[in-house]
Amino acid sequence: MARHEELIVGLDIGTTKICCVVAEVDGEKVDIIGIGTHPSRGLRKGVVIDIEATVESIRKAVDEAELMAGCEINSVYVGIAGGHIEARNEIGMVAIKDREVSAADVKRVIEQAQAIAIPADREVIHVIPQEYEIDGQGEIKQPVGMSGVRLIARVHIVTAAVTSAQNLIKCCNRAGLNVTDIVLEPLASSEAVLARDEMALGVALIDMGGGTTDLALFQDGSIKHSAVLSLGGYHLTNDAAVGLRTPFDQAERIKRRFGCAAARLLPADELLVVPSVGGRAPREISRKMLSEFLEPRIEEILTLVREELVKHNLLGHIPSGVVLTGGSSSLEGIPELAEEIFELPVRRGLPRGIGGLVDRVQGPEFATGVGLVLFGSKRQSKARFRVYDGSTFRKVRARMREWFYGELN
Repeated sequence: MARHEELIVGLDIGTTKICCVVAEVDGEKVDIIGIGTHPSRGLRKGVVIDIEATVESIRKAVDEAELMAGCEINSVYVGIAGGHIEARNEIGMVAIKDREVSAADVKRVIEQAQAIAIPADREVIHVIPQEYEIDGQGEIKQPVGMSGVRLIARVHIVTAAVTSAQNLIKCCNRAGLNVTDIVLEPLASSEAVLARDEMALGVALIDMGGGTTDLALFQDGSIKHSAVLSLGGYHLTNDAAVGLRTPFDQAERIKRRFGCAAARLLPADELLVVPSVGGRAPREISRKMLSEFLEPRIEEILTLVREELVKHNLLGHIPSGVVLTGGSSSLEGIPELAEEIFELPVRRGLPRGIGGLVDRVQGPEFATGVGLVLFGSKRQSKARFRVYDGSTFRKVRARMREWFYGELN
């Protein structure tokens, strides 16, 4: 059994399910050794609305992962999403001391770039360098050691509502877990499903979760744009429940098993049995009818993503196409529908770059959980801290800064 310091745990706290992934890290090798899932209770659109229900769901998912991995879980990397997430690109500029870029210069230019007016109810969770420029020479990824007079940094800044992030951490604390870091979910998913050549050429990642649909665009190996839409699989299930006049849990089961995003791909004579409400007898409907309830909502979600790309003049910056991931992307016909909407190549993103229990996480719904583990494996530290006091969010941010500036030295 590996020592505790060699284990990385990712906790995906989603609107419809909690997923806990345990991995054993040996150098660059990451082996999945445990996984636990449980229906999520207490979240809406990625935001905690019932702490006790969320804590209970987290505990059950973690207990299952502990049993499979044969270990005790104390610290986790937690994914964050929701309509409260906002992102923007900013530029910082400083004079280079001693005419040679040092780690201190990079630190100053990053701090200058993030010195923006942020409302008191919001907090920065990620400051991601995109590229640097020295005296007019751009597209620099690692400026330390280079000569020059003026250093410019272009960064991607992600902010979240303070209360939403603190409630997420509080739920983990009450479940007996320390939070090592909080990570934007599409950023985590990208670690698991995107290839380096895609990220270099330009690719859009669409993470279709239960409560939200997250967009992240990568080019030249770094994130250029991100956004969150408050629409997801929950809305698909609700549309099916209303249209079929069946209980929500039955609509979810039927959607997962028989759902299709393109009615034209289905024969008209394929039938399925749908339970009714109020003790009425079950009914037979065509699978094509079910698809006709789902397709408009899926088309709406993908169209909104396309409009987001067009709004920021980014549709022409993704020659590699679109990668779909998240539980809702597993529905039949979604890649075909997405190709029509974006007029670009589309594929499903499945976790890659891992070993161990690969067959247990080979689905788009596990992309965030596996991505959190991969994110953590690249930034693992033996230093752990408990986060039960009121400054939890500040401590997490401090840890993120330590990792970032440590990589520059």
